Amino acid sequence: MKIRVSPKVVRVIAPAIIDPLARSWRFRLRNHERWQRLVECRKPFIFLLWHEALLPLLWQHRRQQIAIVVSEAREGQYLADYARRIGYHLVPGSSTRGGARALLGAIRALDDGCTIAITPDGPRGPRRDVKPGVVRAAQRAGALILPLHAVTRSAWRLGSWDRMMVPKPFAEIDLGYGEPFAVSPGPEGLATGLQQCASALACVERELAS
Repeated sequence: MKIRVSPKVVRVIAPAIIDPLARSWRFRLRNHERWQRLVECRKPFIFLLWHEALLPLLWQHRRQQIAIVVSEAREGQYLADYARRIGYHLVPGSSTRGGARALLGAIRALDDGCTIAITPDGPRGPRRDVKPGVVRAAQRAGALILPLHAVTRSAWRLGSWDRMMVPKPFAEIDLGYGEPFAVSPGPEGLATGLQQCASALACVERELAS
């Protein structure tokens, strides 16, 4: 039997638990100049990240004029409430619900000067399976895709489909930025972009392990 938790309860409990925990984390950034170059040049780009690494990445990039695409399912609304509280703009929709609306919202946010963050395997998996929404958004908006990932040796793993990582108190977290890449137009560009997303995230993970 699933236990339904009131969103109002989550709004109170989540910050009280997550904020003190996150403040204790110590981040070590790798290749952050790849991100900073895009910010300095004011080029539109989309952060690409696996759902499992979402929590520490949300914390590290809070209050930076970033919009995230969130699921309209109950679990997505829990995340949306917390993300909004720490400074994110929200684009409702997902690959399974409200996908067209999410795509239009992401394009508008990019046009307005926001950076977009998308988990291509969210909101319900399969784990590390790239869905096409991020590539379509990059194509339509003429935006670059910037892969980003985080790893730590000190973390709990939830029993969810994504095995979400929750770093333990005072965890040292390695956060890496990949090489940004563009998506070519048309069906061929879409197919190539999907392959690039998976390989780019794998490359960041290898860089963090080296």
